[in-house]
Amino acid sequence: MVTIYIDGIAFEVPEDKNLLETCQNLGINVPYFCWHPALHSVGACRQCAVKQFRDEKDTRGRIIMSCMAPVTDGMRVSVNDPEAIEFRKSVGEWLMLNHPHDCPICDEGGECHLQDMIVMTRHNYRRTAFPKRTFVNQQLGPFIHQEMNRCIQCYRCVRFYKDYAEGDDFDALGSHDSVFFGREKPGTLESPFSGNLIEVCPTGVFTDKTYKKHYIRKWDLQQAPSICTGCSLGCNTFVSERYGTVRRIRNRYSAKVNGYFLCDRGRFGYEQVNSEQRIRRTRLAGADGTREAAREDAVTRAREMIAGASGVIGIGSPRASVETNYMLQKLVGESNFYAGVSPKVESLVELVHQILRDGPVASASLREVERCDAVLVLGEDPVNSAPMLELALKQAARVAPVREAQARTGAPVWDDKAQRVVVQDRRGPVYNVTTYPTSIDRLSKGTLRRAPADIARFAHAVAHLLDPSAPEVGDLDDETAALAEKAAEALRGAERPLVVSGTSALSAAVIEGAANVARSLRNAGKEVRQFFVLPEQNSMGLAMLAPRPLDEAVERVRSDGADLVLLAENDLERRAAEKDAKLLLESVPIIVLDSLPTSATEHASVLLPAASFAESSGTVVNNEGRAQRFFRAMEPAGDALESWKWLAELAQPTANAAPSAVGGDGAALRDSARVTLTLDSLLEEIEAEAPVFSGIKRAAPGPGRGAPKAGIPRQSFRFSGRTAIHASEDVREHRVHEDPDSPLRYSMEGRVDPAHPGIVPEYWVPGWNSVQALNRFQEEVGGPMRGGEPGVLLFGRAAEAESAAGPNAGDGDRTVRDRSDGDHTAVTYFDAVPAAFRREGEKLATLPLSRIFGGEELSSRAPAISERTESPYAGLSESDGRKRGIRDGATVTIRAEGESNPRRLPVRLIAGLPEGILLLPEGVESWNGGRTGYATIEGSD
Repeated sequence: MVTIYIDGIAFEVPEDKNLLETCQNLGINVPYFCWHPALHSVGACRQCAVKQFRDEKDTRGRIIMSCMAPVTDGMRVSVNDPEAIEFRKSVGEWLMLNHPHDCPICDEGGECHLQDMIVMTRHNYRRTAFPKRTFVNQQLGPFIHQEMNRCIQCYRCVRFYKDYAEGDDFDALGSHDSVFFGREKPGTLESPFSGNLIEVCPTGVFTDKTYKKHYIRKWDLQQAPSICTGCSLGCNTFVSERYGTVRRIRNRYSAKVNGYFLCDRGRFGYEQVNSEQRIRRTRLAGADGTREAAREDAVTRAREMIAGASGVIGIGSPRASVETNYMLQKLVGESNFYAGVSPKVESLVELVHQILRDGPVASASLREVERCDAVLVLGEDPVNSAPMLELALKQAARVAPVREAQARTGAPVWDDKAQRVVVQDRRGPVYNVTTYPTSIDRLSKGTLRRAPADIARFAHAVAHLLDPSAPEVGDLDDETAALAEKAAEALRGAERPLVVSGTSALSAAVIEGAANVARSLRNAGKEVRQFFVLPEQNSMGLAMLAPRPLDEAVERVRSDGADLVLLAENDLERRAAEKDAKLLLESVPIIVLDSLPTSATEHASVLLPAASFAESSGTVVNNEGRAQRFFRAMEPAGDALESWKWLAELAQPTANAAPSAVGGDGAALRDSARVTLTLDSLLEEIEAEAPVFSGIKRAAPGPGRGAPKAGIPRQSFRFSGRTAIHASEDVREHRVHEDPDSPLRYSMEGRVDPAHPGIVPEYWVPGWNSVQALNRFQEEVGGPMRGGEPGVLLFGRAAEAESAAGPNAGDGDRTVRDRSDGDHTAVTYFDAVPAAFRREGEKLATLPLSRIFGGEELSSRAPAISERTESPYAGLSESDGRKRGIRDGATVTIRAEGESNPRRLPVRLIAGLPEGILLLPEGVESWNGGRTGYATIEGSD
């Protein structure tokens, strides 16, 4: 720590920061444009000027840029010096020379960083007396709208897109006062992180095109904190609503998960909530299909069916909340609760759960991935299966070169320009072993294309090289053995190595091999972390309830051991084999809870409309075991309810049937039959009945529990039209809805408090109307949130370390550590090394081909995502194509083993794909059952 003097006041501050960041941490307003907490300093805009004095006797001083000034002991500066104020004012004026001053029609108006900073600089009179520079805007695809004339040349956009996210189709074009930020020619921005330009840009140059279709001013939005549904990482988001429709999704900062950014699937996949296909009313099956029915009639009918059944089974879902899956299990009994995914996927997720829960190596948080200095990726395609992981790996690839640059030049980490000049395009050690080429190949020092069994063998070989007591692998080919040596050497020499794997390869052997590599590094005394990608939003939460395998449910229905199915938020055709899904949906009556039409809703005897994520409150558990809470942004429309509330209603016994008919557990059923069930009371029950979820209630404050007594408003204090919203129904002001499940209020009244970061609906403080207000909600810029990070790790060594470090510990200073790092006791290894992959005649082993756009169930129904969705294709190796006489782009007929209906798809010949492998696209009919199997190609055009 050092002592500095700002306008004569002494402050004790860290010495590894620049002056601008230090001022932000102290709550001192210094305007800025080009600086960003994640992108650091380049000194491009000159807006953050202050005056520095040599010592207390110096009265003249000199103007410096605070973002480029390191903090030193005894430093004396003035923010409020008249000359510094005048300098900042003049900078604001020249930056605004060519700006169109179109705030009234700009989508950014009211939450614009440019507006805030110009007010802060006190520039308030326009003296422009000449024609302004103008540009022609580009068409940049379905996500981003461009208004280039508003640009002030801060370079944030290109620094994020090109430098941070490493996109190569966007740049600064031109020079001097005519710099254009865009593509060489109009076209869709290709980066899957392009949507971050909306929040990175301090003006209205890049705005949300999906929001533009149903635009409303920021202050008229009703907002709530939520969790992204797009993958297993659990990125934090804000959901914004008006007139009963979701208008946009924005990033919500998390020092443990997504930091400052979101992927495009998470940001733009929300429009499925507004779909005209949404199920809003309860329905009952009739002779000519389902028909709308009164809510009471549907509930009564469902209760009667449950009470009259001799064998009821419940099928959960990895996209349903912990509360919904728990209530379903409680309703039908533990012995009758089944995983709503294929047995293969269920076993893989449970394996990951067991490794993280009981193993000796802690799981990395997503933010911690960014700070690892050597990475081994095994069998994952991050940009498609967990997009934000790829963004984190791109930062990890720079850790070692930046560290070397610091040692050589002494340039601080925050001096981004100096670091990039020295580092250039050098990468740290990243090794990528996958079945097909992925975008991680660009980061890698070494890549291999292998079948899953051979990926596992590679991993076991690396583990053995690191620790000879790990299982040995024989008969490796020369290429595999050579890369294993290089990877082992790089991991051994790293300070913070990371092993990445997951369920995408559908191979337990790959997951076990990855765990062995991490364990061998820990046995060598390394501060190693592991990171496993799971299939869906709440895959981990479902696995923690220990559901029975889905094939047992199929067998029960087949053998007449069950005569009623309860299905919660699950399209079985996506997650089960075709024949299994058909049997479960068509053989017995089925009660379905869901928000959008699926094959299951078509077969429902009773259909209950489930609230979407934007209309629900609940909890999900991400891939590392972190429980996180999401809250309603709006009341559900029509008859819709959270699924767990529907199940609580169904649990009430009918007047003419005994509750013991369900699951043989009448007492448990009666305990769950509470119409007044609240989220807090349910979480208490879950913690008491399912100890594996101990601590889940601490994921976020509840009503009257750790939250302001006045409540937290979902609406800003400028919110307008509260009566006019309902004018078509009634001109009187409607009663404010009560929300018993959260401290949030459907009101302007209450208090947004930075001390409660998990439940604030937006970032706003006086003078900071843009997303930059976040700085005032953090303990320090880029660090943990005040009052503690939202969410709680439920198990594993990472959970123990996080608990020991305290709620405010962030990953930036590595305060969260595996407390067992110094314990070098021998670890237990997985000892089953698989045999090398061998093809079986003409049969091809099938594997899923992940797709960021169109592969995930809910986001694929959003119109903007649909525009980015590539037509599905099957992937085949070039050698298999030559042998079969199949050209690239030809349409083939594919018959999957065990399925009756062949499919026709175009084929793409993929360089490097091993022989004998057929890649089938995610999101296409029933090929998403998550099972390795075989298929044959019966013909081609």
